[in-house]
Parts: sequence; C-alpha cells; structure tokens
Amino acid sequence: MDVTAATPQYQIRGVTLYGFHHMAQFLDFLFAGGQVRQGTLIAINAEKILAAEQSRELNELLANAEFKYADGVSIVLSIRKKYPQAQVSRIAGVDLWQAMMARAGREGTPVFLIGGNKNILDEVVAKAKKQWNVNIVGAQDGYFPLAERDALFTRVAASGAKIVTVALGSPKQELLMRDCKAAYPSALYMGVGGTYDVFTGHVKRAPKVWQNLGLEWLYRLITQPSRWRRQLRLLKYLNYYCRGQL
Repeated sequence: MDVTAATPQYQIRGVTLYGFHHMAQFLDFLFAGGQVRQGTLIAINAEKILAAEQSRELNELLANAEFKYADGVSIVLSIRKKYPQAQVSRIAGVDLWQAMMARAGREGTPVFLIGGNKNILDEVVAKAKKQWNVNIVGAQDGYFPLAERDALFTRVAASGAKIVTVALGSPKQELLMRDCKAAYPSALYMGVGGTYDVFTGHVKRAPKVWQNLGLEWLYRLITQPSRWRRQLRLLKYLNYYCRGQL
C-alpha cells in the first residue's frame, strides 16, 4: 500500500500538511520501506503561516515542500476544528529530529548537519554519535559566506547523505534547503530551527507538563520576554481561528 496516499492531509489557510497520530507513525512514513523519503520536511505553526501570507517567496517554498506537518498546537487545534474527525497530534520539531537521528543511527543512514555556531555543531556531532551512533558524513556551521554556498552543496552531494538537517532559522533555512535540493535531490531535507541548541543543553525547553498542555509557547514567552512582539502578531491567527477562517 502507498503509505503517502493513505496518510491524511489537511489544509489550513491554504497550506496543505500531513496529519499523524503519533511519532512512530510519522517515522514509519519517513522511513517507508527501509528507504528515507526524498524531499523537504517543514514544521508548520501559526507564525510560519502568517509569515507566508506576507512573503510570496516563503509561500512558494511551503507550497513546494513535499512534507509539511503540524508542529504548533495552534495548527493541531485548527485541524481538529476544521476537520472534526481528524486524529492529529502535535509533533515538535526538536522531538522529531531526535527520533529521526535515533532511527538513522540504528539503520546506518548517512546524515549531514548544517547550522549553528562551530562549537555547538561540534557538540551536536559528538553527542549524536555517542548517543545513537549516527553516521554523520559531514557538517557545516551556519557562519559561512554566501560565496561558499555552491561549494557546500557540492560537499553535501559528495557525502551521499540521505538526511540533511538545517538549523538557520526561518526562512533562511528553507531557502538554503531549496537551493541545496536543486543541486542534490537525493536526500530528505529538514529545517530544525533551534534544535541544535536544545539538544546540546544551551537552550532549555519547557518542562514536560507545559509541553503536554500545549503551553510551550507561553513558557518561552515567560523566560524570554523579548519574544512578546512575535507573540502579539499571533493575535491575527487567533482571529482567523475564532472566525472559522481556516
């Protein structure tokens, strides 16, 4: 059976994304038949949808990404409101990345890491190898000049990586994934934002109880008050939700 065809998709504000019951289902989808899927994997939250509505380039990037999933609790609630029979759970990007690395380690899947500063990236490489025996075939920190992008793409292709994760923040990471995929389409590209910082302990996640209640965003706001302007913009999405404009 075609797992892709059997996996339900939902449309929120014009963005079509896959819905998964739980992490194990998502991993089986991505590693279907023992082969990692090829394409671009993007986490969708309310902030990214609002940004795409203001940027034609980001809108096109999301439209062309093969695999989009609900990372934000606001998106999960929106799907459940618009599609009452949907059985969709939030899958946080940082959790998905760690689950993918664990599976890649078990299956010997070659991985290339991009992003973060050099010290943090070195920590990620060392910890991922020690914790999951990940076959990391290349790594590049996020502080490289624009003139070296093509050389990076050549390195990724030469490495034979089947998973490429990029931590540059949005939309910079989506732009780089688009261009790298054009040069080397034989991999699954995943944008991971601040995942490397969390994985290495440089950024603390919300306690599990906050995560389970869908309040990780509130915890970040309390611990990082400078984020209030970003959160204020989400009132526009709340208006969409309350008015059923999903």
